[in-house]
Amino acid sequence: MNRQNRVWTEEAIRKIEAETKRSADTHLYSVPLPESWDIQLYLKDESTHRSGSLKHRLARSLFLFGLVNGWIHEGSTIVEASSGSTAVSEAYFASLLGLPFVAVMANTTSPEKIRLIENFGGSCLLVDHAAQVYEAAQEMATKTRGHYMDQFTFAERATDWRGNNNIAESIFGQLTHEPNPIPRWIVVGAGTGGTSATIGRYLRYCRHPTELTVVDPENSAFYPNWREPQGTPCTGKPSRIEGIGRARLEPSFVPSVIDHMIQVPDAASIAAMRHLHTVAGLHAGPSTGTNLWGVWMLISEMMAKGETGSIVTLMCDGGERYEGNYYNQEWISAQGLDPAPYEAAIAEFFETGTLPPVTLA
Repeated sequence: MNRQNRVWTEEAIRKIEAETKRSADTHLYSVPLPESWDIQLYLKDESTHRSGSLKHRLARSLFLFGLVNGWIHEGSTIVEASSGSTAVSEAYFASLLGLPFVAVMANTTSPEKIRLIENFGGSCLLVDHAAQVYEAAQEMATKTRGHYMDQFTFAERATDWRGNNNIAESIFGQLTHEPNPIPRWIVVGAGTGGTSATIGRYLRYCRHPTELTVVDPENSAFYPNWREPQGTPCTGKPSRIEGIGRARLEPSFVPSVIDHMIQVPDAASIAAMRHLHTVAGLHAGPSTGTNLWGVWMLISEMMAKGETGSIVTLMCDGGERYEGNYYNQEWISAQGLDPAPYEAAIAEFFETGTLPPVTLA
């Protein structure tokens, strides 16, 4: 790297670090549960980042990783394969550094996310199938002589799992004065696998007894590969829950740091997303609903065993990104999804402390 490039890289890193210093931590909300349960639920609201989602942390880490490795230079076109939220966050950081940005996404990505990418100065290349995003992103990076960020490979190694204000360190810092400051469970979804890898490693590094549950949408490849780690790698289908679930086992997914996985029906994710707005007044996206369905299952099991304690999960992004699909009943019906039986199960759960099995017609 010549001195001119080194000077630009140093200034780029300074801008990202300055953005971090200007940013307050995200809120950790206490979600109301029946007092008699003696279980506390905390929801870390990642939608309050400047780029609006949990992926703000990942995008910051990926840019720093690319800069210190000498992969991103002045004028580099940044290219990413994404289901939307990572691309929004990367478009924000590319704009901060004055770099062009191209997001490669499936044409089913919500129009709200596309507009956000464009508002940050990025452009979008839409492909017909989610499985095409990887090759198309690499081709675009080669064509522009730019840098393919490749979140699905580098997410698990770009973030410092020892601390450095990662999300796990933030959670434990915010719980210090709570009744049960060391949670029984932390529940997250898997999109790249980076968040679960960071949290799982941090729990072991700090010797916390907290266990990590990863929730996965139906048809995703992560759950069957975690369940049968020695078997032939499984493939899945493109997820109907934007932001989590993948049709292939991504390189950043680290199953060995995960204590428990739950496969969540897509309609259950939507039901739990809706219920959060009713019970807590929080307007979240569908991946948050996936997290919450897993939480309700775990609390039901804790109640059955007479256990008490706390659980932490994430509000990954805001519901305003999904008004045209997951908050649109016509769209939901067109996908063949019926949240009603799961909504009834959640209502019964809050009455009895037991989440009943859902029988579909």
